[in-house]
Amino acid sequence: MTPLFDTDVQVLKHKVLKEVATLALNDALSPQNTLAIAEKIVPDGSKPTLRCCIYKERAILNQRVKLALGGDSQNPNVVEVLPIACDECPVDGIAVTQACRGCIAHHCMNACPKDAITIVNRRATIDKDRCIECGRCAAACPYGAILKLERPCIKACKVKAISIDPETQKADIDPSKCVSCGACVYQCPFGAISDKSFLTKAIEIIRNSQDNRRYHTYAVIAPSIAAQYADITTDQVVEGLLRLGFYEVAEAAWGADAVAYHEARELVEKGFLTSSCCPAFVSLTQKNYPALANKVSHNPSPMAMMALSIRKKDPTAEIIFIGPCIAKKYETLYTPSGEAVRCAITFEEMQAWFMAAEIDLRALQGVKLTKASSYGRGFARCGGLGDAVAEAIREMDGAEGFELRSVSCNGMAECNAALLKASRGILKENFVEGMACDGGCIGGPACLSHSAKNRLQFQKYEKLETGRTIAEAVGQFDMPDNA
Repeated sequence: MTPLFDTDVQVLKHKVLKEVATLALNDALSPQNTLAIAEKIVPDGSKPTLRCCIYKERAILNQRVKLALGGDSQNPNVVEVLPIACDECPVDGIAVTQACRGCIAHHCMNACPKDAITIVNRRATIDKDRCIECGRCAAACPYGAILKLERPCIKACKVKAISIDPETQKADIDPSKCVSCGACVYQCPFGAISDKSFLTKAIEIIRNSQDNRRYHTYAVIAPSIAAQYADITTDQVVEGLLRLGFYEVAEAAWGADAVAYHEARELVEKGFLTSSCCPAFVSLTQKNYPALANKVSHNPSPMAMMALSIRKKDPTAEIIFIGPCIAKKYETLYTPSGEAVRCAITFEEMQAWFMAAEIDLRALQGVKLTKASSYGRGFARCGGLGDAVAEAIREMDGAEGFELRSVSCNGMAECNAALLKASRGILKENFVEGMACDGGCIGGPACLSHSAKNRLQFQKYEKLETGRTIAEAVGQFDMPDNA
């Protein structure tokens, strides 16, 4: 059987989420039971496999349990640092390795603007008190013998929201800069940064519906679901969600069709626009490029568009979004989308829920989703949103002569570059598709897997609805009144 997860950090996270979900399903989330989770995962007499001793492993697990129960209510971030886990990364900054040949050119010493390098016993030596970690010496060394050591979390964070506390040497996240993209969560090799879980809230929403008699619970599922399992179909996942107790499962991709339809019209009307689908990209624009905030599409995200449509026909509905995105948790907590979507959980949390409920997806026949077009489903990959807007313009009456010049930003670095150009008035394109994750949503931090095989599986899923136009998909869509 193909492994579900890419890393052992995800496996550890899954174990905690599964135990918490099991307690929640049995209405047994007492302090005593939650404290026992760490000892269940790492029992007495076991040998440490991840840390120096089982007691440290348990201490870290207890912090993971806290995150699985919603995290620190006083911390506004949806991403938090696990302090006990954050202690293994090098903090040397610039370091001279054994590859130093003691050459006589001394390019490194001559390149240093602070005279921080001297030659001792024919070997470069760095004065840490003078070094400003500019990296010029590393670039100048012909042997590559000097390394600029950077913590993976800092390297992953393209908005510079992570710094190292000088006293504790642990990672610290600045909420005023963080856009909740989750890159640090996936890239931290020790799992010392993780996202708050709202899985227990989702389970509570299902339970309180009393088998959907008091109100109906809907799952809005991201199209990147097709890239999660190598040997399980999307249809089987949909049936699995219905067995968890959802009244109905809806495709966020169908909402994406509606977003493409409206964004195309907004773009033609305004002449310049950036997408509104990725909450991390929207947050980046608002925090770092406030002058462009009014250029972000006024349309809701596909998640919110789908939820608003459901609420229109079923006003008492409770809606839970499921996807690969940590930033969606931020969107439901701190933006108007939260008025329509009760909470967001990730594919990692969904899988833990299936395991806790003892649902074997492979044994299910499956239930098809057939409302969206291939363009709506394509929103899950970088470039798909731009393709959908281009198609919507082609299908649009009155858009003759409009020239679409779109740029698809693959990852936060490219998003930054495009927004910087736009803020300076030198961007040639008139539509910016911003995807914070490399590859788009199929590269999201809370994907079960990021393998090439899974992405090929998504491409097949996307093409299943190639015969449907955006107009045809939108024609069946119950458009929200305020869309």
